[in-house]
Amino acid sequence: MKKIITFLLTMSMVFSLAACGQGSGDNVEGKQGGEEKNEHTLTVWAWDKAFNIYAMEEAEKIYQKEDPDFKLNIVEVSWDDMQTQLGTILSSGNYSELPDILLMQDFAYQKYVMTYPDFFTDLTESGIPFSEFPEGKLGSSMVDGKNYGVPFDNGTEIAAYRTDILKEAGYTLDDLTDIDWNEFLKIGKDVLDKTGYSLLSVPATSSDFILQIVQSAKGGIWNEDGSPNFVENELLKKSMSIYKELLDTGVMTRGNSWDEYIATFTSGKTAGVINGCWILASVETAKEQAGNWGVTNMPSLPDVQEATHYSSQGGASWGVTTNCKNQELAVDFLKKTFAGSIELYDTILPSSGALATWSPAGESKVYTEPQDFYGGEAIFELITDFATKTPTFETGVYYTEANDALAVAATNICSGGDVDQELKTAQDTVSFNMGN
Repeated sequence: MKKIITFLLTMSMVFSLAACGQGSGDNVEGKQGGEEKNEHTLTVWAWDKAFNIYAMEEAEKIYQKEDPDFKLNIVEVSWDDMQTQLGTILSSGNYSELPDILLMQDFAYQKYVMTYPDFFTDLTESGIPFSEFPEGKLGSSMVDGKNYGVPFDNGTEIAAYRTDILKEAGYTLDDLTDIDWNEFLKIGKDVLDKTGYSLLSVPATSSDFILQIVQSAKGGIWNEDGSPNFVENELLKKSMSIYKELLDTGVMTRGNSWDEYIATFTSGKTAGVINGCWILASVETAKEQAGNWGVTNMPSLPDVQEATHYSSQGGASWGVTTNCKNQELAVDFLKKTFAGSIELYDTILPSSGALATWSPAGESKVYTEPQDFYGGEAIFELITDFATKTPTFETGVYYTEANDALAVAATNICSGGDVDQELKTAQDTVSFNMGN
């Protein structure tokens, strides 16, 4: 099994997230961490100059107020290139080529920690205030109750709707707040009949949306022993059923590519989107629609006692590698910036839209400022509150394989396939990929 996992880690994961921009690649050879010649310098690997790297640069400036000699050697490495580099380095066992700190996609975090236990430093007893981060976000970088990452950007689920289209159909944003999926379907059918607009769209090649619904009901897709739990998973079946009904009624449409998906709600005939809050950056590209969007929470699973209106999708966290020669400095830097500086988040939010998952940042006045694009709604404060209510969702080692298999199952089910049979096929596929 170890060989299979190692092989998978050396391959590029096909998983596009608008929130996690790829950035250009960089030859990281010779740009390792563990700098012994300068006790004030840390090497960082990250992608996206305008988002993640920009945030690191601002964090560096803040920490320099305490330590004027402090310096970050930030190396831009795309997520795809990073996976290739890590696959080579980790499988060889030569960890000396690793940086001190690196950014890791939340959905891949557990996979790396579980496959390579000596990769990331255990930060559980480091003094970083993990209790000030939402449980749902923390879970992505936790294994066996231990913390291996410092959460960064906010992938909290939001529902955004065109308020002008809702008004045309006789509804307001309040009518779509704190509702369940049955109520959503009823309103969606009415909006479609009266305006010709669907109320939701999703990418056709992913099961992310289905899994977001499962998470919102405090569900999961893995058994305690790590095996896939699809066939006997009633929450997953309910979520699949809702997905099919949304599509069958026309209340939901699908985009066959990422660009097509974005176009459905920025220039097409779709009046809403439900995804990680980073999707708002795409919503805002439709400048002519400024003032005609509103943000609220997602619908809940009906007739499920544990169901909530909150979930998450996407995001990344910062990890300290075991190659870091000055772990005390790395931990202190992260603790006093990404896990301790309201000033940092006040700086990066207006420029990049980087919403914090660190709860105290939500107390900043920047988060309470009304946003004209959303009709004067203080959406950042709202989303920060949503984050504190998001249930934990364990991605597991084979999350990508599960996502792909369930996407195929969803497509087949929507084309008339038997739910139980398609879920069994998906479960068998993932089990095979796991070497079982």
